[in-house]
Order: sequence, then structure tokens, then C-alpha cells
Amino acid sequence: MSTGWGPREEIASLADELVAARFEAYPIEASLLGLPGPHHRLTDYSVQGRQRTKNAVLAIARAATAVDPTVLTEQERITRELIVQQAMALVAEIDVRSEEFSVSDGLSSPALWPLIALPIITLTDGELAEGYLERLAALPRYLETVAARQRSGIEHGLAPPGFLVRAGIAYVERYLGSRQDPLGAVTAQEPVSGFEERRDKLVADVVRPAYARYRQFLVDELLPAARPDGQAGLWWQPEGETRYAALIRVHTTTERSADELHQSGLAILDKLNAEYAALGKKVFGTSSIEDIFHRLRSDPALRWADGGEMLHAARQAIARAEQAVPSWFGQVPTDRIEVRPVPAAEASGGSTAYYTAPPLDGSRPGIYYLNVTDAPQRYRYLAEAIAFHEAIPGHHFQVTTARGLSELPLLRRIAVVNAYDEGWAVYAERLADEMGLYTDDVSRLGMLVQDSMRAARLVVDTGLHAKGWSRERAVGFLRERTPMAPLEIEAEVDRYAAVPAQALSYMVGRLEIQRMRAGAQAVLGERFDIRAFHDVVLGAGPLPMSILDRVVQEWATGLA
Repeated sequence: MSTGWGPREEIASLADELVAARFEAYPIEASLLGLPGPHHRLTDYSVQGRQRTKNAVLAIARAATAVDPTVLTEQERITRELIVQQAMALVAEIDVRSEEFSVSDGLSSPALWPLIALPIITLTDGELAEGYLERLAALPRYLETVAARQRSGIEHGLAPPGFLVRAGIAYVERYLGSRQDPLGAVTAQEPVSGFEERRDKLVADVVRPAYARYRQFLVDELLPAARPDGQAGLWWQPEGETRYAALIRVHTTTERSADELHQSGLAILDKLNAEYAALGKKVFGTSSIEDIFHRLRSDPALRWADGGEMLHAARQAIARAEQAVPSWFGQVPTDRIEVRPVPAAEASGGSTAYYTAPPLDGSRPGIYYLNVTDAPQRYRYLAEAIAFHEAIPGHHFQVTTARGLSELPLLRRIAVVNAYDEGWAVYAERLADEMGLYTDDVSRLGMLVQDSMRAARLVVDTGLHAKGWSRERAVGFLRERTPMAPLEIEAEVDRYAAVPAQALSYMVGRLEIQRMRAGAQAVLGERFDIRAFHDVVLGAGPLPMSILDRVVQEWATGLA
């Protein structure tokens, strides 16, 4: 811990210490970002390892809290507040003990995450290449530790519901059954003696047997101890209400209660009906919500022919957005983005789409992963809204803007704030309509479908984790209140059950950004400049909603 410096130097040092502590806890993050770090290590999920992380970040939070904010600049005060928020969010994540029950979602399950993350890392030099091999060699011990924690979860009443365990088993089986192991396709950009031979031997003799043993653990130990499918959420676990409330604060960065969020979702769904009716009348000749939903779900003309068609449409939407952004943003990043299909092992039952940011060293572009599995069951009218969300002006635009803020501490550029990240991306879907990016009213219906899903998430996530809903009830609600594809509804519910509260961040963040924009417009009137507003929102890096609100208010009142 830094000592003996002035408060301004202290804050800068603490911000760096928190980044280092997070990389020590999650070493793969440093590798994905293309930053110095322990590139040979994996996360230590043992009880002792998690406690070390908790102790380290609590000490950083206490030190930041002790710094007198009155002697800091405004940017330094923002950094001080962010240090405390990020540290306490990590503490909350550790206290929830999700590693003891998270088994099915590839982006959040400790056992499955390496299968997604390790193949993405660009091995730009010999250190990274050797570190990759060390990580492969360490996977058996890593998976044994995860299994030990999940045995502990059984003892403490934290076992997941059976449907999530079965999904985790299926995920590992897809990996083991894949023709080309993604871990075996990783290459080194610089010559490293015997790299490919060592990689292949580790994958065949070490990694795959370790995952086979983990699968057997899921089958023999976790599945028999799993909770019934009807007990889908944290509500059924010990102290579930308290732990879920903590996760709501982490993911929304607000003090909204589960009940408030539940009712907010219901109200938004009701309001969306008027927009559906207006567009449905133009597209389908009916304003009946039931008829519109039926057409959206069942019309074969609204489905894809194949995955190639899906990828082409996504690339076209992104190209249009790239041409339009200079009229809506003062600062326009130039980082490249690629559209790729979701890897086969995670595609079945996986997310519709997701984004992986480019590393800070520029060694690879940002990647928009699109799930093209079972393309004829997926809806073409969603293509544009999802592309605007994941790429431009959504995640890729926001993340690469933040990464380019070199005058700010690294923490300010890479902080993990779901309400900001996802809220901006959902805001971008509606902003794209203002920008004239949707090609027709059918695609604008897709924008509404996305809105329905995000509003329904407020209802279903809180239903599962704060009201004791079953999986069946959650699936039924989405079928009744949204036109989502059956293929996607079950995958969505499983995701909400597996990653409590994360799905709340999307709509909450968007509502907050829209509220801030309306407030700035009220203060500035005709002087309001949408380009300047967007630059303010994006120009401070990812921030909790309370801090971002103050930044926007001070900007607006300073111009008034």
C-alpha cells in the first residue's frame, strides 16, 4: 500500500493498485487486454485465494476513502469514488460465492470460461506463448479447485438447479466432442521452440482428460444433489435475498429494490404495446398485439436461410453505422471490428451474440460473435438492433472510446460497470433509430423485440431470484409477453438463473442514460448538442450511474 505521498499521488497509486489486484485475481483479464500481468496463471478459486483478494481490495477501498476529496481535482474525485465502488463490487462478488453454483454459462462459469477466453488471447511474444502452455498444464488443478468449491456449495445449500447442471454437462460434452479443439488451434506469433507439439500434447493428455473428469463430477456428484428445476433462483438458497440485493447494487449501480425493478419491467412492457400496434399496422396490417407477435414468431419469411446470410447482414449494418457516427459524436474511434460466428462448443444454448474488446496493444480487432447455429430458427428482423448493440454505436464504439482516454488512469478506462456498458449498448439501439440506421419498419420491430426482452429481464430475473419463480413460470412469462423465439427464450431464462442480476443492468442503464439526457436538454434548451452530450457520457470512461449523473449535470449547468 502506498504511503507518504500527497493525496493526489495517493489516488493515482491506489487506482493502479486496484487494477493490479484485479489482474492478480483474474489473470486472464490482463492477457485479454494485452497488458503486463501474470500471463501464466489462472484464477485461484480456493477459499484462501478468494479471501486474499477480498483483503487486498478492502485495504485499497479503505485507503481511498481516507483521502480528503476536497483537495482533489474533479477528475481525481471521480477516480477516488470509482476505486471504492469497484473494490466493493469485487468484494460483493466474492461474498456471493457464485463459483460454488455457477456451472452452465460459458461467460460466467469458472470451469467453462477458459474454453472461451484462452483461445482469444493473442500470443504476441514468447512470454505469452510459454504462459499459455503453463495455463494448459494448470487446468487440471484449476478444475479440481472449482469442483471442490462446488462440493462445498452442496454442503452449504448453494447447489444449482438440475437444469443448469444438465446444461453444464452438455457444454462440456460439446467441447469434448468437438472435431477441432479451440485450445489446440491457438498459435504463437513469434517462433517458440516446439510450441505446437507441446500445445497438442497438453490438450490431448492433460486438458481434455481434466474436463472429462469435471464432467464426471457434474454427473456423479452435482446432478444428484441439484435442487429441483422449480427452485431456479437465489430465493431458494440460504440468505438468497440478501445476496441478490448485493448483486443488484453491483450490476445496476443503483439502490433500486427487486420489487421496484419488477414493477418497472411490467410497466415498460405495457408501454411498448402502443409502439408495436403502430408498427404492426404498417408492416402486417394489424394493430393486434397477439397477431403481431404471432407473425413475428411464425412467418417463415422473417427467418434466416443460413448462417452466412446472418453474418453478411451484421457486417452491412455495421458498415452503415460507421458512416453515420460522425454526425452524432465528436470523438470517433477508429479501432477495427470483425464479425465471427460463435464457436461451436458454446453455440447450442448459448447467447445470441456477444462482443469481445480488442486488447490495448492493438494485436487483434474487436470481435462481434454472432450465434448462427440453427439459423432457420432465428429471426432476421433482429439483425440490425443486435449489431448496433454489440458493435457500433454500441459496445465496440463505447469500449474503444474508453480505451483511448490515455490521459485517465487505466482503472478509468477498463472499469467493469455493467449498467454503464450494457446500458449504453441498449441506448445505442434506440439511438440508431434516431440516426436513421434501420433499413425498414421490420427491422424497427426488431428494435422493439429487443426492448421487450430487456424489460422482461427486469421481471424474470427478479421473479427467479427474489420471488421464487420456477423455470417453467419464467419461460411462460417470456412466451406471453414477448415475441422472442422459443429457441432463445429457454436459453435466456437459463442465463438469468445462472448469472443473477446481470441481466438487470441493460434496461436500468439505458433508462438512466435517457434520464440524464432529458435532464441536460431541460437545462440547456436549444443549446443542447447531442454530439457534445455523447462525448461527455463516453469521455469519462465507464462509470457507475450515480457518478455519471453528476458528471452530466455539472457539464450541463456549466454551459447554461
